[in-house]
Amino acid sequence: MSITDMVRDNAKVSFEYFRDDKLWYKTEVGGFLFPVPVGEIGSATFKKEDKAMLFMRYIRKYQDAIAKDE
Repeated sequence: MSITDMVRDNAKVSFEYFRDDKLWYKTEVGGFLFPVPVGEIGSATFKKEDKAMLFMRYIRKYQDAIAKDE
């Protein structure tokens, strides 16, 4: 599924769990699970549920990492 499909039409992401200094979120569309490194957050607030569009950077980064490993 493309990143565009996951973030369009005000789609959401939801927080799933914290592990190894990463917040793991899941997209509402497609159910793609991706990490957000805590070290990159700074003083930002990360909500339990938020707009997927705001997480495009992390989704793309993780998709690229998966593709590289294949």
